[in-house]
Amino acid sequence: MSEVAPAVIDEEERLCWYAMSATFGRALKAKEYLEKNSVECFVPMKYSVAGRNASTKKLSLVPAVNNLLFVHSQKSCIQELKSRLSYLQYHTRPDGLGRNIPIVVPDKDMQQFITLCEQHIDKLRYLSPQEVDLSQGTPVRIVGGIYDGIEGTFIKLLRHRSKKFIVHIQGIAAVMIADISDGHLQVIDP
Repeated sequence: MSEVAPAVIDEEERLCWYAMSATFGRALKAKEYLEKNSVECFVPMKYSVAGRNASTKKLSLVPAVNNLLFVHSQKSCIQELKSRLSYLQYHTRPDGLGRNIPIVVPDKDMQQFITLCEQHIDKLRYLSPQEVDLSQGTPVRIVGGIYDGIEGTFIKLLRHRSKKFIVHIQGIAAVMIADISDGHLQVIDP
């Protein structure tokens, strides 16, 4: 029994990226609170035009995916913070045993997602997991330029003339770069 306990402690205390939800559009409020408590987090952002007429319209930065944020911390720390923020919840997935477990995003995937999201916010399009079938695409790596080394899927989407490069976080979101030339892509062998 004592051999099992250290593995459980390691899992609870390991630094991971957790996909989380802040209900009722409070992702930025949760991010501010978490950062005040020295917890790293990320909210994908996009530019949006706000205002009803030409004189009041302005461009503002808003969360790209409603209620979504990613938190990089130990599970025990997040549990403590969740007790103070009732609107902060885990995104979960079924584990096959009838339970839902928090979605953990691998560090490499999260770093690529952040790099992509922070470069050209106005040239990205965020997609829900239902909008894209990555099984039809080709796994590729970008070679050169500001996205050098980022891996994703090169795919033809419905209602788009050219193929698109997509970085996907399983079950949460996908980010599409508007256009990227074939010359900057290297096919990854499966």
